[in-house]
Amino acid sequence: MRVPGEQRDILLVNGNVLSLDAAQFRADTIFISRGRIRWIGKCQELSPKVLSTAHVIDCGGQTIVPGFIDAHCHVLAFAASLIAVDCSPDAVSSIDNIVQEIRRRAEATPQGEWIRASGYSEFDLRERRHPTRWELDRATSHHPIRLNHRSGHACVLNSVAMERVGIASDIEEPRGATIDRDLGTGEPNGLLLEMEPWLEDRIPPLSEFQLRETVSEASRQFVSQGITSVMDATVSTSLERWNLLRRLRADGSFVPTLQVMPGVARLDEFEESTLSYGYADELSSLGHAKIMLVLTGGSLEPSPETLRDIVAAAHARGFPVAIHAVESDAVIAAAEALAASPASGLRDRIEHASECPPVAMAALLEARPVVVSQPGFLHESGDRYLHELREATQWLYRFKTLIDNRMFLAASSDAPVTAPDPMLAIHAAVVRRSKSGGLVSPTERINARQALMLHTSNAAYAMCSERETGTIASGKRADLAVLSHDPTEIEPESLASVKVTMTIVNGEVVWGE
Repeated sequence: MRVPGEQRDILLVNGNVLSLDAAQFRADTIFISRGRIRWIGKCQELSPKVLSTAHVIDCGGQTIVPGFIDAHCHVLAFAASLIAVDCSPDAVSSIDNIVQEIRRRAEATPQGEWIRASGYSEFDLRERRHPTRWELDRATSHHPIRLNHRSGHACVLNSVAMERVGIASDIEEPRGATIDRDLGTGEPNGLLLEMEPWLEDRIPPLSEFQLRETVSEASRQFVSQGITSVMDATVSTSLERWNLLRRLRADGSFVPTLQVMPGVARLDEFEESTLSYGYADELSSLGHAKIMLVLTGGSLEPSPETLRDIVAAAHARGFPVAIHAVESDAVIAAAEALAASPASGLRDRIEHASECPPVAMAALLEARPVVVSQPGFLHESGDRYLHELREATQWLYRFKTLIDNRMFLAASSDAPVTAPDPMLAIHAAVVRRSKSGGLVSPTERINARQALMLHTSNAAYAMCSERETGTIASGKRADLAVLSHDPTEIEPESLASVKVTMTIVNGEVVWGE
Protein backbone atom coordinates (compact mmCIF):
# COMPACT_ATOMS: atom_id res chain seq x y z
CA MET A 1 0.00 0.00 0.00
CA ARG A 2 1.26 3.44 -0.92
CA VAL A 3 1.84 5.87 1.95
CA PRO A 4 -0.05 9.19 1.43
CA GLY A 5 2.36 11.87 0.29
CA GLU A 6 5.00 9.32 -0.65
CA GLN A 7 6.40 10.06 -4.11
CA ARG A 8 6.82 7.21 -6.52
CA ASP A 9 8.56 7.01 -9.84
CA ILE A 10 6.07 7.48 -12.67
CA LEU A 11 6.41 6.54 -16.30
CA LEU A 12 4.01 8.22 -18.70
CA VAL A 13 3.92 6.18 -21.90
CA ASN A 14 2.05 6.26 -25.19
CA GLY A 15 1.64 10.00 -25.02
CA ASN A 16 1.99 12.87 -27.48
CA VAL A 17 4.44 15.18 -25.69
CA LEU A 18 4.29 18.89 -26.51
CA SER A 19 7.33 20.27 -24.72
CA LEU A 20 6.52 23.89 -25.73
CA ASP A 21 10.20 24.78 -25.56
CA ALA A 22 12.44 26.07 -28.34
CA ALA A 23 13.42 22.57 -29.46
CA GLN A 24 9.79 21.57 -30.14
CA PHE A 25 10.84 17.93 -30.06
CA ARG A 26 8.36 15.07 -30.18
CA ALA A 27 8.36 12.24 -27.66
CA ASP A 28 5.95 9.67 -26.30
CA THR A 29 7.38 8.90 -22.84
CA ILE A 30 8.26 10.89 -19.72
CA PHE A 31 10.05 9.44 -16.69
CA ILE A 32 9.37 11.21 -13.37
CA SER A 33 11.32 10.61 -10.16
CA ARG A 34 11.34 12.51 -6.85
CA GLY A 35 9.04 15.20 -8.25
CA ARG A 36 11.23 15.98 -11.26
CA ILE A 37 11.21 15.16 -14.94
CA ARG A 38 14.24 12.89 -15.37
CA TRP A 39 13.95 11.74 -18.96
CA ILE A 40 11.91 12.41 -22.12
CA GLY A 41 12.02 10.38 -25.30
CA LYS A 42 10.77 7.23 -27.02
CA CYS A 43 9.61 4.29 -24.91
CA GLN A 44 11.78 1.78 -26.77
CA GLU A 45 14.88 3.72 -25.68
CA LEU A 46 14.22 3.13 -21.96
CA SER A 47 16.16 0.59 -19.92
CA PRO A 48 14.20 -2.50 -18.79
CA LYS A 49 14.98 -1.60 -15.16
CA VAL A 50 13.01 1.67 -15.37
CA LEU A 51 10.12 -0.10 -17.04
CA SER A 52 10.03 -2.70 -14.29
CA THR A 53 10.23 -0.38 -11.25
CA ALA A 54 8.19 2.71 -12.15
CA HIS A 55 4.43 3.09 -11.95
CA VAL A 56 3.41 3.04 -15.62
CA ILE A 57 0.54 5.22 -16.81
CA ASP A 58 -0.64 4.60 -20.37
CA CYS A 59 -1.79 7.94 -21.81
CA GLY A 60 -3.56 6.23 -24.68
CA GLY A 61 -2.18 8.56 -27.32
CA GLN A 62 -3.40 11.68 -25.51
CA THR A 63 -1.39 14.90 -25.47
CA ILE A 64 0.92 15.82 -22.58
CA VAL A 65 1.62 19.52 -22.06
CA PRO A 66 3.32 21.49 -19.29
CA GLY A 67 0.93 22.13 -16.41
CA PHE A 68 -1.10 25.28 -16.94
CA ILE A 69 -0.13 28.34 -14.90
CA ASP A 70 -2.68 30.92 -13.78
CA ALA A 71 -0.44 33.98 -13.56
CA HIS A 72 -3.03 36.28 -11.95
CA CYS A 73 -5.91 35.15 -9.75
CA HIS A 74 -7.34 35.70 -6.28
CA VAL A 75 -7.37 32.44 -4.38
CA LEU A 76 -9.37 33.41 -1.29
CA ALA A 77 -11.87 35.51 -3.24
CA PHE A 78 -12.39 32.66 -5.68
CA ALA A 79 -12.85 30.23 -2.81
CA ALA A 80 -15.36 32.54 -1.10
CA SER A 81 -17.31 32.93 -4.34
CA LEU A 82 -17.93 29.19 -4.44
CA ILE A 83 -20.16 29.37 -1.35
CA ALA A 84 -21.71 32.77 -2.11
CA VAL A 85 -25.17 33.17 -3.63
CA ASP A 86 -24.62 32.77 -7.38
CA CYS A 87 -25.75 35.96 -9.11
CA SER A 88 -23.79 35.44 -12.33
CA PRO A 89 -25.45 35.98 -15.73
CA ASP A 90 -25.92 32.22 -16.02
CA ALA A 91 -27.93 32.16 -12.78
CA VAL A 92 -29.96 35.41 -12.79
CA SER A 93 -31.37 37.74 -15.42
CA SER A 94 -32.91 40.55 -13.36
CA ILE A 95 -32.67 42.40 -10.07
CA ASP A 96 -35.81 40.58 -8.96
CA ASN A 97 -33.97 37.29 -9.55
CA ILE A 98 -31.10 38.52 -7.38
CA VAL A 99 -33.50 39.46 -4.58
CA GLN A 100 -35.21 36.04 -4.81
CA GLU A 101 -31.94 34.11 -4.64
CA ILE A 102 -30.67 36.12 -1.67
CA ARG A 103 -34.02 35.72 0.09
CA ARG A 104 -33.70 31.94 -0.22
CA ARG A 105 -30.27 32.06 1.37
CA ALA A 106 -31.53 34.38 4.13
CA GLU A 107 -34.26 31.90 5.08
CA ALA A 108 -31.57 29.32 5.84
CA THR A 109 -29.14 31.73 7.55
CA PRO A 110 -29.27 32.73 11.26
CA GLN A 111 -30.36 36.33 11.76
CA GLY A 112 -27.52 38.81 11.94
CA GLU A 113 -25.04 36.73 9.94
CA TRP A 114 -23.57 38.15 6.75
CA ILE A 115 -24.90 36.93 3.42
CA ARG A 116 -22.46 37.02 0.55
CA ALA A 117 -23.55 37.01 -3.08
CA SER A 118 -21.34 37.38 -6.11
CA GLY A 119 -20.98 37.51 -9.86
CA TYR A 120 -23.66 39.97 -10.93
CA SER A 121 -23.18 42.03 -14.11
CA GLU A 122 -25.43 45.05 -14.56
CA PHE A 123 -24.96 44.83 -18.33
CA ASP A 124 -26.51 41.38 -18.35
CA LEU A 125 -29.46 42.28 -16.11
CA ARG A 126 -32.81 43.11 -17.68
CA GLU A 127 -32.68 46.55 -16.03
CA ARG A 128 -29.15 47.26 -17.36
CA ARG A 129 -28.17 48.89 -14.05
CA HIS A 130 -26.76 48.06 -10.65
CA PRO A 131 -29.14 47.03 -7.85
CA THR A 132 -29.59 49.49 -4.98
CA ARG A 133 -29.49 49.02 -1.22
CA TRP A 134 -33.26 49.41 -1.06
CA GLU A 135 -33.79 46.62 -3.55
CA LEU A 136 -31.52 44.30 -1.57
CA ASP A 137 -33.48 45.26 1.54
CA ARG A 138 -36.44 43.43 0.00
CA ALA A 139 -34.54 40.17 0.39
CA THR A 140 -34.07 40.48 4.16
CA SER A 141 -34.09 43.10 6.88
CA HIS A 142 -32.32 40.82 9.38
CA HIS A 143 -29.03 40.13 7.59
CA PRO A 144 -26.23 42.33 6.24
CA ILE A 145 -25.77 41.61 2.52
CA ARG A 146 -22.72 42.09 0.36
CA LEU A 147 -23.30 41.56 -3.37
CA ASN A 148 -20.05 41.53 -5.37
CA HIS A 149 -19.84 42.61 -8.98
CA ARG A 150 -18.23 40.09 -11.31
CA SER A 151 -15.29 42.46 -11.91
CA GLY A 152 -14.26 42.47 -8.25
CA HIS A 153 -14.11 46.27 -8.33
CA ALA A 154 -17.65 47.05 -7.17
CA CYS A 155 -20.21 45.76 -4.71
CA VAL A 156 -23.65 46.63 -3.37
CA LEU A 157 -24.55 46.60 0.33
CA ASN A 158 -28.03 46.57 1.81
CA SER A 159 -29.03 49.01 4.54
CA VAL A 160 -28.12 46.66 7.41
CA ALA A 161 -24.66 46.12 5.93
CA MET A 162 -24.11 49.84 5.39
CA GLU A 163 -24.95 50.50 9.01
CA ARG A 164 -22.60 47.72 10.11
CA VAL A 165 -19.62 49.14 8.19
CA GLY A 166 -20.40 52.78 9.02
CA ILE A 167 -21.51 54.25 5.71
CA ALA A 168 -23.86 57.19 6.26
CA SER A 169 -24.83 60.31 4.31
CA ASP A 170 -21.99 62.41 5.68
CA ILE A 171 -19.18 59.89 5.06
CA GLU A 172 -16.19 61.00 3.04
CA GLU A 173 -15.10 58.73 0.20
CA PRO A 174 -11.81 56.94 0.66
CA ARG A 175 -9.16 58.16 -1.75
CA GLY A 176 -9.61 56.56 -5.18
CA ALA A 177 -13.01 55.07 -4.29
CA THR A 178 -16.60 56.07 -5.06
CA ILE A 179 -19.71 55.85 -2.90
CA ASP A 180 -22.58 56.11 -5.36
CA ARG A 181 -25.48 58.30 -4.28
CA ASP A 182 -29.13 58.87 -5.12
CA LEU A 183 -29.26 61.81 -7.53
CA GLY A 184 -32.27 63.35 -5.80
CA THR A 185 -31.32 63.06 -2.13
CA GLY A 186 -27.57 62.54 -2.12
CA GLU A 187 -28.11 59.47 0.07
CA PRO A 188 -25.64 56.57 -0.51
CA ASN A 189 -27.53 54.04 -2.63
CA GLY A 190 -25.43 51.01 -1.68
CA LEU A 191 -23.15 50.84 -4.74
CA LEU A 192 -19.48 51.06 -3.81
CA LEU A 193 -16.65 51.27 -6.34
CA GLU A 194 -13.01 50.40 -5.57
CA MET A 195 -13.82 50.05 -1.86
CA GLU A 196 -12.38 46.56 -1.26
CA PRO A 197 -9.39 47.61 0.92
CA TRP A 198 -11.65 49.82 3.05
CA LEU A 199 -14.29 47.11 3.46
CA GLU A 200 -11.78 44.39 4.24
CA ASP A 201 -11.20 45.78 7.72
CA ARG A 202 -14.92 46.23 8.40
CA ILE A 203 -16.56 43.03 7.16
CA PRO A 204 -15.68 39.88 9.08
CA PRO A 205 -13.86 37.34 6.91
CA LEU A 206 -14.84 33.71 6.60
CA SER A 207 -13.52 31.63 9.46
CA GLU A 208 -10.39 29.63 8.80
CA PHE A 209 -12.51 26.47 9.02
CA GLN A 210 -14.87 27.79 6.33
CA LEU A 211 -11.92 28.90 4.24
CA ARG A 212 -10.26 25.51 4.50
CA GLU A 213 -13.35 23.84 3.05
CA THR A 214 -13.85 26.40 0.28
CA VAL A 215 -10.15 26.57 -0.59
CA SER A 216 -10.12 22.79 -0.95
CA GLU A 217 -12.92 23.07 -3.51
CA ALA A 218 -11.12 25.94 -5.26
CA SER A 219 -7.99 23.78 -5.39
CA ARG A 220 -9.98 20.92 -6.90
CA GLN A 221 -11.31 23.23 -9.60
CA PHE A 222 -7.81 24.48 -10.44
CA VAL A 223 -6.26 21.04 -10.78
CA SER A 224 -9.27 19.63 -12.64
CA GLN A 225 -8.48 22.18 -15.34
CA GLY A 226 -4.81 21.19 -15.50
CA ILE A 227 -3.60 24.20 -13.48
CA THR A 228 -0.48 23.34 -11.51
CA SER A 229 0.74 26.80 -10.41
CA VAL A 230 -1.04 30.02 -9.49
CA MET A 231 -0.08 33.58 -8.68
CA ASP A 232 -2.27 35.26 -6.08
CA ALA A 233 -2.47 38.91 -7.14
CA THR A 234 -4.53 40.44 -4.34
CA VAL A 235 -3.49 44.05 -3.74
CA SER A 236 -4.32 43.96 -0.02
CA THR A 237 -2.12 40.94 0.75
CA SER A 238 -0.55 41.45 4.14
CA LEU A 239 1.80 39.32 6.19
CA GLU A 240 -1.30 37.86 7.90
CA ARG A 241 -2.85 36.80 4.57
CA TRP A 242 0.49 35.38 3.42
CA ASN A 243 0.66 33.24 6.55
CA LEU A 244 -2.95 32.10 6.11
CA LEU A 245 -2.27 30.99 2.54
CA ARG A 246 0.80 29.11 3.72
CA ARG A 247 -1.23 27.28 6.38
CA LEU A 248 -3.75 26.25 3.73
CA ARG A 249 -0.89 24.91 1.62
CA ALA A 250 0.71 23.15 4.57
CA ASP A 251 -2.42 21.22 5.51
CA GLY A 252 -3.06 20.15 1.93
CA SER A 253 -6.14 22.33 1.39
CA PHE A 254 -4.50 23.97 -1.63
CA VAL A 255 -2.52 21.80 -4.03
CA PRO A 256 -1.11 23.95 -6.90
CA THR A 257 2.27 25.58 -6.42
CA LEU A 258 1.58 29.05 -5.00
CA GLN A 259 3.26 32.39 -5.54
CA VAL A 260 1.91 35.45 -3.72
CA MET A 261 2.09 39.17 -4.50
CA PRO A 262 2.43 41.34 -1.40
CA GLY A 263 0.49 44.59 -1.51
CA VAL A 264 2.90 47.43 -2.16
CA ALA A 265 1.55 49.26 0.91
CA ARG A 266 2.40 46.22 3.06
CA LEU A 267 6.07 45.78 2.18
CA ASP A 268 7.15 47.03 5.61
CA GLU A 269 5.42 44.05 7.24
CA PHE A 270 7.29 41.59 5.07
CA GLU A 271 10.64 43.31 5.53
CA GLU A 272 10.19 43.32 9.30
CA SER A 273 9.80 39.54 9.06
CA THR A 274 12.96 39.38 6.90
CA LEU A 275 10.93 38.31 3.87
CA SER A 276 12.18 39.76 0.61
CA TYR A 277 11.36 39.32 -3.05
CA GLY A 278 12.09 35.81 -4.27
CA TYR A 279 11.75 34.13 -0.89
CA ALA A 280 10.65 30.55 -1.55
CA ASP A 281 10.17 27.30 0.31
CA GLU A 282 8.07 24.19 -0.21
CA LEU A 283 4.85 26.06 0.69
CA SER A 284 4.97 29.29 -1.31
CA SER A 285 7.11 32.02 -2.81
CA LEU A 286 7.00 35.80 -2.64
CA GLY A 287 6.50 37.60 -5.93
CA HIS A 288 5.95 41.06 -7.36
CA ALA A 289 4.64 43.96 -5.28
CA LYS A 290 1.06 44.65 -6.41
CA ILE A 291 0.00 48.22 -7.26
CA MET A 292 -3.53 49.33 -8.15
CA LEU A 293 -3.82 52.11 -10.74
CA VAL A 294 -7.44 53.01 -11.40
CA LEU A 295 -9.27 55.67 -13.39
CA THR A 296 -11.90 57.18 -11.12
CA GLY A 297 -13.85 60.37 -11.67
CA GLY A 298 -11.78 61.08 -14.74
CA SER A 299 -8.49 61.04 -12.81
CA LEU A 300 -5.88 58.40 -12.16
CA GLU A 301 -5.36 57.19 -8.61
CA PRO A 302 -2.55 57.31 -7.69
CA SER A 303 -1.45 60.21 -9.88
CA PRO A 304 1.27 59.49 -12.45
CA GLU A 305 3.77 61.39 -10.31
CA THR A 306 2.90 59.43 -7.17
CA LEU A 307 2.94 56.17 -9.13
CA ARG A 308 6.51 56.81 -10.25
CA ASP A 309 7.52 57.34 -6.60
CA ILE A 310 5.78 54.12 -5.53
CA VAL A 311 7.48 52.12 -8.27
CA ALA A 312 10.89 53.59 -7.46
CA ALA A 313 10.45 52.84 -3.75
CA ALA A 314 9.50 49.20 -4.45
CA HIS A 315 12.48 48.81 -6.77
CA ALA A 316 14.77 50.25 -4.10
CA ARG A 317 13.58 47.46 -1.81
CA GLY A 318 14.38 44.86 -4.45
CA PHE A 319 10.79 44.16 -5.52
CA PRO A 320 9.65 44.18 -9.13
CA VAL A 321 6.12 45.53 -9.44
CA ALA A 322 2.87 44.38 -11.01
CA ILE A 323 0.66 47.35 -11.87
CA HIS A 324 -3.08 46.92 -12.39
CA ALA A 325 -3.87 49.05 -15.45
CA VAL A 326 -7.00 48.59 -17.56
CA GLU A 327 -7.86 51.84 -19.37
CA SER A 328 -5.52 53.35 -21.96
CA ASP A 329 -4.62 56.30 -19.70
CA ALA A 330 -3.69 53.86 -16.95
CA VAL A 331 -1.66 51.68 -19.32
CA ILE A 332 0.29 54.74 -20.50
CA ALA A 333 0.94 55.96 -16.94
CA ALA A 334 2.03 52.50 -15.80
CA ALA A 335 4.38 52.06 -18.74
CA GLU A 336 5.86 55.52 -18.27
CA ALA A 337 6.39 54.88 -14.54
CA LEU A 338 8.30 51.69 -15.33
CA ALA A 339 10.37 53.40 -18.02
CA ALA A 340 11.24 56.17 -15.55
CA SER A 341 12.47 53.67 -12.95
CA PRO A 342 14.43 50.99 -14.78
CA ALA A 343 15.48 48.31 -12.33
CA SER A 344 18.35 46.06 -13.37
CA GLY A 345 17.44 42.40 -13.06
CA LEU A 346 13.82 43.03 -12.00
CA ARG A 347 11.03 41.81 -14.27
CA ASP A 348 8.14 44.26 -13.92
CA ARG A 349 4.61 43.47 -15.04
CA ILE A 350 1.48 45.30 -16.15
CA GLU A 351 -1.71 43.44 -15.31
CA HIS A 352 -4.54 43.49 -17.88
CA ALA A 353 -3.38 46.26 -20.28
CA SER A 354 -6.87 45.95 -21.73
CA GLU A 355 -7.16 49.14 -23.81
CA CYS A 356 -4.16 49.71 -26.05
CA PRO A 357 -4.72 52.29 -28.79
CA PRO A 358 -1.52 53.26 -30.66
CA VAL A 359 -0.27 55.73 -28.04
CA ALA A 360 -0.66 53.14 -25.25
CA MET A 361 0.96 50.43 -27.36
CA ALA A 362 3.89 52.75 -28.07
CA ALA A 363 4.35 53.31 -24.32
CA LEU A 364 4.28 49.56 -23.69
CA LEU A 365 6.85 48.89 -26.40
CA GLU A 366 9.09 51.56 -24.91
CA ALA A 367 8.92 50.20 -21.36
CA ARG A 368 8.71 46.51 -22.37
CA PRO A 369 7.17 45.05 -19.20
CA VAL A 370 5.69 41.58 -19.08
CA VAL A 371 1.97 41.92 -19.84
CA VAL A 372 -0.40 39.55 -18.03
CA SER A 373 -3.81 39.54 -19.65
CA GLN A 374 -7.07 37.57 -19.53
CA PRO A 375 -8.18 35.99 -22.83
CA GLY A 376 -11.31 34.60 -21.17
CA PHE A 377 -12.69 38.14 -20.89
CA LEU A 378 -13.15 38.16 -24.68
CA HIS A 379 -15.70 35.38 -24.29
CA GLU A 380 -17.29 36.39 -21.01
CA SER A 381 -17.48 40.18 -21.58
CA GLY A 382 -17.18 40.41 -25.36
CA ASP A 383 -20.83 41.38 -25.88
CA ARG A 384 -20.44 44.22 -23.41
CA TYR A 385 -17.28 45.43 -25.13
CA LEU A 386 -18.99 45.42 -28.53
CA HIS A 387 -22.00 47.31 -27.17
CA GLU A 388 -20.16 49.93 -25.14
CA LEU A 389 -16.84 50.44 -26.96
CA ARG A 390 -17.94 49.89 -30.56
CA GLU A 391 -15.04 51.05 -32.81
CA ALA A 392 -12.64 51.10 -29.87
CA THR A 393 -12.86 47.30 -29.55
CA GLN A 394 -10.10 47.12 -32.17
CA TRP A 395 -7.67 48.23 -29.43
CA LEU A 396 -8.70 45.59 -26.89
CA TYR A 397 -6.42 42.77 -25.71
CA ARG A 398 -3.91 43.15 -28.52
CA PHE A 399 -2.29 39.75 -28.24
CA LYS A 400 -0.99 39.43 -31.80
CA THR A 401 0.52 42.91 -31.83
CA LEU A 402 2.32 42.31 -28.53
CA ILE A 403 3.67 38.94 -29.68
CA ASP A 404 4.69 40.28 -33.09
CA ASN A 405 6.68 42.97 -31.29
CA ARG A 406 8.46 40.34 -29.16
CA MET A 407 6.78 41.40 -25.92
CA PHE A 408 6.34 38.77 -23.23
CA LEU A 409 2.62 38.15 -22.91
CA ALA A 410 1.16 35.75 -20.33
CA ALA A 411 -2.40 34.68 -19.57
CA SER A 412 -4.51 34.27 -16.47
CA SER A 413 -8.12 33.92 -15.35
CA ASP A 414 -8.32 36.68 -12.73
CA ALA A 415 -10.60 34.23 -10.91
CA PRO A 416 -13.21 34.77 -9.60
CA VAL A 417 -13.80 37.28 -12.42
CA THR A 418 -13.79 34.33 -14.82
CA ALA A 419 -13.54 30.64 -14.08
CA PRO A 420 -10.02 29.17 -14.07
CA ASP A 421 -10.45 27.30 -17.38
CA PRO A 422 -7.31 27.54 -19.56
CA MET A 423 -8.81 25.68 -22.52
CA LEU A 424 -11.75 28.08 -22.68
CA ALA A 425 -9.28 31.00 -22.52
CA ILE A 426 -7.11 29.41 -25.23
CA HIS A 427 -10.20 29.07 -27.41
CA ALA A 428 -11.04 32.73 -26.76
CA ALA A 429 -7.55 33.92 -27.69
CA VAL A 430 -7.69 31.99 -30.96
CA VAL A 431 -11.26 32.71 -32.13
CA ARG A 432 -11.95 36.01 -30.25
CA ARG A 433 -15.68 35.46 -30.19
CA SER A 434 -18.15 36.68 -27.55
CA LYS A 435 -20.82 34.51 -25.96
CA SER A 436 -23.35 35.58 -28.58
CA GLY A 437 -20.91 35.03 -31.44
CA GLY A 438 -19.69 38.59 -32.04
CA LEU A 439 -16.08 39.02 -33.12
CA VAL A 440 -13.89 41.12 -30.82
CA SER A 441 -10.93 42.62 -32.70
CA PRO A 442 -10.37 39.46 -34.77
CA THR A 443 -7.16 40.89 -36.29
CA GLU A 444 -5.55 40.21 -32.89
CA ARG A 445 -6.10 36.44 -33.09
CA ILE A 446 -3.19 34.18 -32.27
CA ASN A 447 -2.70 30.49 -33.02
CA ALA A 448 -3.23 27.60 -30.64
CA ARG A 449 0.45 27.02 -29.94
CA GLN A 450 0.93 30.68 -29.02
CA ALA A 451 -2.15 30.56 -26.79
CA LEU A 452 -0.82 27.43 -25.05
CA MET A 453 2.45 29.21 -24.38
CA LEU A 454 0.61 32.12 -22.74
CA HIS A 455 -0.62 29.64 -20.14
CA THR A 456 2.64 27.71 -19.73
CA SER A 457 6.11 28.94 -20.67
CA ASN A 458 5.20 32.63 -20.84
CA ALA A 459 3.25 32.47 -17.59
CA ALA A 460 6.27 30.85 -15.92
CA TYR A 461 8.40 33.72 -17.22
CA ALA A 462 5.91 36.24 -15.80
CA MET A 463 6.33 34.57 -12.40
CA CYS A 464 10.13 34.35 -12.78
CA SER A 465 9.87 30.57 -12.41
CA GLU A 466 10.86 29.51 -15.93
CA ARG A 467 13.83 27.52 -14.61
CA GLU A 468 11.44 25.33 -12.61
CA THR A 469 8.36 24.94 -14.79
CA GLY A 470 6.50 26.10 -17.91
CA THR A 471 8.03 23.64 -20.39
CA ILE A 472 8.65 19.90 -20.42
CA ALA A 473 12.38 19.46 -19.94
CA SER A 474 14.68 17.17 -17.99
CA GLY A 475 15.36 18.51 -14.50
CA LYS A 476 12.26 20.68 -14.30
CA ARG A 477 9.50 20.17 -11.79
CA ALA A 478 7.08 17.48 -12.93
CA ASP A 479 4.03 19.73 -13.41
CA LEU A 480 2.03 18.28 -16.30
CA ALA A 481 -1.44 18.14 -17.81
CA VAL A 482 -2.77 15.38 -20.07
CA LEU A 483 -5.31 16.55 -22.66
CA SER A 484 -7.91 14.59 -24.59
CA HIS A 485 -6.77 16.17 -27.88
CA ASP A 486 -3.77 18.04 -29.28
CA PRO A 487 -4.80 21.72 -29.32
CA THR A 488 -2.36 22.44 -32.14
CA GLU A 489 -3.91 19.82 -34.43
CA ILE A 490 -7.66 20.47 -34.16
CA GLU A 491 -10.04 23.09 -35.53
CA PRO A 492 -10.03 26.31 -33.46
CA GLU A 493 -13.74 26.00 -32.74
CA SER A 494 -13.08 22.69 -30.96
CA LEU A 495 -10.51 24.06 -28.52
CA ALA A 496 -13.01 24.78 -25.74
CA SER A 497 -14.11 21.14 -25.75
CA VAL A 498 -10.62 19.74 -25.07
CA LYS A 499 -10.70 18.00 -21.68
CA VAL A 500 -8.03 17.63 -19.03
CA THR A 501 -7.87 13.95 -18.19
CA MET A 502 -4.96 14.01 -15.72
CA THR A 503 -2.98 16.58 -13.76
CA ILE A 504 0.40 16.03 -12.12
CA VAL A 505 1.80 18.51 -9.60
CA ASN A 506 5.38 18.08 -8.42
CA GLY A 507 5.40 14.47 -9.52
CA GLU A 508 2.09 13.56 -7.85
CA VAL A 509 -1.06 12.65 -9.78
CA VAL A 510 -3.63 15.02 -8.25
CA TRP A 511 -6.41 14.68 -10.83
CA GLY A 512 -7.48 11.79 -13.01
CA GLU A 513 -5.96 8.33 -13.47
